This record gives sequence, C-alpha cells and structure tokens, in this order.
Amino acid sequence: MSKIKILAFYNFSSFDALSELRTSVFASCESNSVLGSVLISNEGLNGTVAGYEKNIDAVLEFFQNLPGCKDLEYKFSFASKRPFAKLRVRLKKEIVTMGRPEVKPSQLVGHYIDSKDWNNFIKQKDVVLIDTRNDYEVAIGTFDGSVNPNTRRFRDFPDWWSRNSQRYKSKKIAMFCTGGIRCEKSTNYLIQNNHRNVFHLKGGILKYLEDIPIEESKWKGECFVFDQRVSVKHGLKEGSYNLCFACRRPVSETDKADVRYEEGVSCHNCFNEHSLKRKNGFRERQRQIKRRTKCKASNIFCC
Repeated sequence: MSKIKILAFYNFSSFDALSELRTSVFASCESNSVLGSVLISNEGLNGTVAGYEKNIDAVLEFFQNLPGCKDLEYKFSFASKRPFAKLRVRLKKEIVTMGRPEVKPSQLVGHYIDSKDWNNFIKQKDVVLIDTRNDYEVAIGTFDGSVNPNTRRFRDFPDWWSRNSQRYKSKKIAMFCTGGIRCEKSTNYLIQNNHRNVFHLKGGILKYLEDIPIEESKWKGECFVFDQRVSVKHGLKEGSYNLCFACRRPVSETDKADVRYEEGVSCHNCFNEHSLKRKNGFRERQRQIKRRTKCKASNIFCC
C-alpha cells in the first residue's frame, strides 16, 4: 500500500477576493482527493494536507502558482494512513492567531537560522532560547535549555513578552515553533517592540527533526502536530502519543494508566475542566464512535 504524503505549508502574502480563492483551493484539493485543513486570510495562507504523492505534488504546484506564493514555505513528511478525515478550507482573520493586527510578517521578520547551524548558534552564552508553542506542546518535547512561556494559546505570547522583556533586553533571542509560522509573527512583534537581536529556526522543529541525526540532536522528546498522527519523532517518524478527544491534548501510554483517563471523556489534563453533564455527552459520543467502528469492521449498516 502506498504511503500517504503530507504537505505542511504557509505563506504571508496579501490576498483579495477571499471567497473566490477559497473556492479554487477547495476545488484543487478535492479534485486531487487531498484531505486536510487550509486557512486563508488577507495576510496569507496556512495549511496541512495529505494524499497520494502525485496528488500532493499537483496541489503544491497549484499553491505555488497563486499570486505572491512562488516562495511558499513548505515541507513534506509521510504517514502509514491518512491523518485527516475530511477537507476543510476556511476563511479567517489570521492564518495563525496572535490577535495583534499591527504585526506584519510580510514586511519584516527576524534572522533565519538554518537547521544545520542551529546547534552551534543556540550554545552561545548570550543567546536565550524561547519556545513559542502552547504549554501542552512543550510538555511532550522541546530543545534542551529552552524557556517555556507556559502559554495556553499563541495569542498569550505578546503579554508574556511584555512581562519578561526586560530580563532579556541584552540577549540574542532565538525562537522556534513547529513549522516556523508562529515565529514569523513573534519575531516581527519583538522587532516592533524594539528588540532587534531576534533569530528563529528556519522551517521550525519539523525541519530540524528531518535534517539533524538523532545522535547530534539537542531536541528532547517528540513534537506535537495538529493532525491524527499527534506527534512525530526524529526523521519525522510517527510518534507514540494519542489524543484526548475531550481536550485535544496529547496523552502517552503512561497517561492512559492514570485513574483520571477515560477514552474520549477525560485525561489528567482536563479531568477537572468539564462538568458531569459535558462528560456524559462525551461518553455518548464515544459510544457512538465505537458502535460505528464495530459496524464498519463487520461490514454492516448502522443507522
């Protein structure tokens, strides 16, 4: 059976006629049997899609031919099965939500550091390494010695920086995220707030894990991804985590042994976050999922 090819991409470019663009993006993906998620806004586009290799290559060519997208940032990985169940193409205010309209990555970003140069750069004594991802992502893997802002959402990052910027005013700031897109915004934000010595990992963690051998790596753990693979390891191999479908956070096999874990209902992260009524709703959803799965496996119709 052919492996599924996954395309992750983004581009900051000004778009008009967003509804028409959404229609053409959907048509290109649908005609090539490609599934996944694509976000479109006035500031650009961002997405991850998956399908068979020739179909993904055709969709990539389509995106690169869009106005201003010749230098589209993209990377490939592979999976044993489709990591998406459907195709979603949505119009949004931002392609990655920071909530700061003054931030314009298309105009200015920090200095890029290639993955092959990253290890030497971050070991400098005047470099502070900052993980711009959410707390649940950091929990399953990050770079040795990095600062964790403990943010629940990316839009919390500017407030964290405002509270902590004085601690790092004389330092070089090196930031990283999953694929690079959040750092495009976070570096622009720092520059606008008078911190010019700003750097970021080109292509993000995924490019680093693809390029750097495990014996040379400064990465510890796995990298969370926003699809059904949940996490990836060095070489972009599929990781060991599953997803808690109640809170969408990663759970390990050890986490599943916790008394607070109930498949589809709760985990140690969210056990106290949901009411009993909502948990019962999750239980009913999980019951229906299992019933449909059983029917499908038995090749019978379920009403």
